Amino acid sequence: MPLTRSATAIGLALALSATPLAAETPAKPEATAAESASEQPPAQPNAGAYLAARVASAEGDYTAATHWFTEALRTDPDNPMLLEGATIGAMGQGRFGEAAKTAQHLLDLGDKSQISALALLTEAAGRKDYARIDQLIKDGHGGGALLNDLVLAWSQAGAGQVTEAVEALDKIAKTPDRALFGAYHKALALAMAGDFESADAALNTEAGKAGRALRRVVLAHAEILSQLERNEDAIALLDEVFAPGQDVAVVGMRERLTNGETLPWTIVQTPEQGMAEVFYTLASASRGEAESGYTLLLSQAAAYLRPDHTEALLTSASLLNGNGQADLAAATYAKVPSDAPEHYLAEIGRAETLIAAGKPDAALEVMQALSKAYPKLRTVHATYGDMLRREERYEDATLAYDAAIALLGTPDEGDWRLFFSRGICHERQKRWELGEADLRKALELSPDQPQVLNYLGYSMLEMNKDLDAALKLIERAVQVEPNSGAITDSLAWAYFRLGRYQDALAPMERASQMEPVDPVVTDHLGDVYWAVGRQLEARFQWRRALSYGPEEKDAKRIRLKLELGLDKVLASEGAAPLETKNASNTD
Repeated sequence: MPLTRSATAIGLALALSATPLAAETPAKPEATAAESASEQPPAQPNAGAYLAARVASAEGDYTAATHWFTEALRTDPDNPMLLEGATIGAMGQGRFGEAAKTAQHLLDLGDKSQISALALLTEAAGRKDYARIDQLIKDGHGGGALLNDLVLAWSQAGAGQVTEAVEALDKIAKTPDRALFGAYHKALALAMAGDFESADAALNTEAGKAGRALRRVVLAHAEILSQLERNEDAIALLDEVFAPGQDVAVVGMRERLTNGETLPWTIVQTPEQGMAEVFYTLASASRGEAESGYTLLLSQAAAYLRPDHTEALLTSASLLNGNGQADLAAATYAKVPSDAPEHYLAEIGRAETLIAAGKPDAALEVMQALSKAYPKLRTVHATYGDMLRREERYEDATLAYDAAIALLGTPDEGDWRLFFSRGICHERQKRWELGEADLRKALELSPDQPQVLNYLGYSMLEMNKDLDAALKLIERAVQVEPNSGAITDSLAWAYFRLGRYQDALAPMERASQMEPVDPVVTDHLGDVYWAVGRQLEARFQWRRALSYGPEEKDAKRIRLKLELGLDKVLASEGAAPLETKNASNTD
């Protein structure tokens, strides 16, 4: 993930000028002869460190980026680009004390970026320096209006002004587009102060109920209800939001509630934990919407302020792994305590880092152990199945999906992916009746899933089964996802298999443009060109397909086509010869 400066959003792509490094330092006025004689020769910029920092930042390698930015700063200490790169690198690793030092240097140079502000606010919160937080935001060093207002409210609470903090949060709760955040944090502040009745009321507003999309909002409300001796209401809330038996923490809470225990209040017990929750709440809300680097910095800030915040740790680790930083992700997953209810999620994440690091066997060992330790957790079996399927261990993957599906009860729309995945495994093992049944079940649950429509239709094409029905399935997939090269290829291939070669030409060329280095699409384009009489172009495309590393069985067939031509290859396979059909006859 690249690192960049931005006055309005925290980006992570370092936008470095193409001008030489020396040109980025403002020229100093000419010194007098006496001054020149007394001064040491100026240090030369470390071009090697500078370039290494650029490479590391472009690759999203926070550890290496921090090292090389720091090295480059030794000879160019006031370079804002280098200072910001070092700040982001340290924050990406969760080292906010270090980040605050370079951020302060940026501030001293007049910088007002959200990056330096986030580092300084987080570090000050960790020291409980509420006056510093207030002054930073007053001076324009903040992380955006919503973040600033939430942090200022918790800063007031830290200064002992809880009533004022609640009033500030209530104001946010009454502001459109910010109401969810205000209601949740108002409830947290009230619960921290022991006013659980008012906290419950805050979460029962329209804005508070909207927050139930966030897991921690629901857990917080369940604890509040239990503190009010309303365990039955807490159980009902958990049952309404969570699938039964599929979240270890929720299972534990529910058991304690059923046994009549009063759940302790744990979500936010101190103002600095409230600030950690600000960063985590915004990270959760921004995930999938904002740039992933922004979300990472927020979740790392939450984990810095509250090292036991398992959800923040899991979010940070997942984002790091998604950015190709498997080692740093693994180290972050390792911070989740083994006795934490979410530890199984950390283990799943650790397995994913092993996959990313090219160690699939080790990853599968982790998942096999998890499936035995958590036999009733659908997520574990489903993830194990996905990993086995990626390794083409289709029989073992089928068994894992069987275990996951057995835990479903009555499947709902969101369960289509399990049946789709198991259907792929059956199809790959040439158990078409079972595969088709799963694929159609997936469509029954979610009728407009383009992946399922395409897979089912394309499989029927390859088996020469009911080609007209296959075409209709693929046409539906194209309507849902018209910009998919794979699905457009399937549409063209359906026309080809129906003998509608001229109809196949335009979508096949379009698919090739969308998937320019895909060996299957390129091979298909060659076949279509051959069928419409453009044999030189067909051979050119087949040669291109060979250069893209097709599977060996496909490569062997492509070489035969280059040697003999498509007609003779089809004849040798016992297939019907190419025969152009009138498109109107098959519509």
